[in-house]
Amino acid sequence: MNNTREVEVVVIGAGQAGLAGAYHLRRSGFAPDRDFVVLDHSPAPGGAWQFRWPSLTYGKVHGMHALPGMELTDADPARPSAEVIGAYFDRYERTFDLRVRRPVDVRAVREGPGGRLLVETSEGVWSTRALINATGTWDRPFWPRYPGQENFRGRQLHTAQYPGPEAFAGQRVVVVGGGASGTQHLLEIASHAAATTWVTRRPPVFREGPFDEGAGRAAVALVEERVRQGLPPRSVVSVTGLPLNDAIRQGIEDGVLDRQPMFDRITPTGVDWNDGRHVDADVILWATGFRAAIDHLAPLRLRSPGGGIRMEGTHAAVDPRIHLVGYGPSASTIGANRAGRAAVRDIRQLLEQEPAAA
Repeated sequence: MNNTREVEVVVIGAGQAGLAGAYHLRRSGFAPDRDFVVLDHSPAPGGAWQFRWPSLTYGKVHGMHALPGMELTDADPARPSAEVIGAYFDRYERTFDLRVRRPVDVRAVREGPGGRLLVETSEGVWSTRALINATGTWDRPFWPRYPGQENFRGRQLHTAQYPGPEAFAGQRVVVVGGGASGTQHLLEIASHAAATTWVTRRPPVFREGPFDEGAGRAAVALVEERVRQGLPPRSVVSVTGLPLNDAIRQGIEDGVLDRQPMFDRITPTGVDWNDGRHVDADVILWATGFRAAIDHLAPLRLRSPGGGIRMEGTHAAVDPRIHLVGYGPSASTIGANRAGRAAVRDIRQLLEQEPAAA
């Protein structure tokens, strides 16, 4: 326990959700470094945005919502989103004096003495009365397993490693996944690659018309119901469908977005279906999404039999000290802002009810 530092609240992660939580802590009278600390393992401000591929310009970003207290204005739509949002987050941290500590790797969160939690990190141990976990999903890319995968002679990579379309020049590329990333990759790669093939487990659902507030609430409600039951959350995007915009329409018309059912096995030279079809491939690009990065919470045994963490509002149902912001229904930019505010409100009530141990 030597060199253990005590605070009231530890925030893990400085993406949209973590910064929203830190902002509301500051507004509620908590002082950085004295009452709360923000720990971030990334090398610079920007959360997961800083790792996005250069061709994902700000104009292509779907629904980036401003952080609380500071609008994102006059952003150049042609500039890489990593640069735009990284600079915005940096300015935000400095404006509100959030004093984010980075790079700090959180290794485990354990039960500590006196009803406190111990947050074990690469920079020592923090003892805290409450925790805002805002670690997102970027660090846990999901790689499905298929027969023959280990024998493929070409290259396999995930969206998290996507370098931009130029890297696929002259190659035969199989893109796996029916979400926004998969369709964006296909539309970019098609003009560079020798051939592209799009495969998904389920037929993609394209959404026409505006995505209004009522539709947004309905989508969030579906995700909320899963986490209330303790099931692993689906992303909000997965229940909203893909917007049928001009680029998507053109991709369908050109045959780029010609979805094929999921293959049954991977061969050394490509992919096979049980009906005898084969596609040669130099690259398999897995645009198969991400899972919540919460392995460091494993010592607290929060998972339910359903495999997820059962939630009540923003906190784990079995432990009101632990708030997961940006998890499940709050895993969107506007949802993260609202969840940050709600988590801080609940934490204030919790700390007022339970005086700090002497």
